[in-house]
Amino acid sequence: MEFYGELLTVSGGKERLKYFWRQYLPQFKPEGKLDDFVAHLHQLKTKYYLELLRSGAIGLRPGAKRLIEEARAANITLAIATTSSLPNVIALLEKYLDLDWFEVIAAGDIVPAKKPAPDIYDYVVKRLALPLDSFIVIEDSDNGLDAAIAAGLTTVVTVNNYTEQQDFSRAALVVSDLGEPEQPCKVIQGGLNAEGYVNLANLRSIKSRAIVS
Repeated sequence: MEFYGELLTVSGGKERLKYFWRQYLPQFKPEGKLDDFVAHLHQLKTKYYLELLRSGAIGLRPGAKRLIEEARAANITLAIATTSSLPNVIALLEKYLDLDWFEVIAAGDIVPAKKPAPDIYDYVVKRLALPLDSFIVIEDSDNGLDAAIAAGLTTVVTVNNYTEQQDFSRAALVVSDLGEPEQPCKVIQGGLNAEGYVNLANLRSIKSRAIVS
């Protein structure tokens, strides 16, 4: 797990594979072009991921669907900005949510530079044509936080086993997950409502006091 955690510091699946070869297999020479070989491996990885997802082996994190549905009910504009490949994102939405819930779905190689570059967030902001102070981002890594902050966006972080030791000091709130009424989340940094899970009222409170650096 520690080794994979190191690989996850590189955003983007194909970029991660290239990093692995540069660092650990510098003598490896695939047949044909390296980019073609990496693309082939990434396609295989996507194939197995989609099989696991469709079988139900991969689920949403606690609170994700609840918070999205709460935002929809309040007519909040929703968007996705991720370095994951578009087929993975589409499959996840089709399995658990709905494509039509999101005004913009920005994924994979839609911009030239992956997180921690702000490009993916700049793209979404431009597409939505909304003021920066109306956005709040939910991220799970320091690369994602750096990208959102560089784009001028207030950010909440939900950690995972691979990212819990990263530096999230610039986040407005850091929690173990978004939580559920029957499954409160752990607050790592910042303040949360008495209910013990992230809801729309809590996000609005964060926006009212946030200062983005």
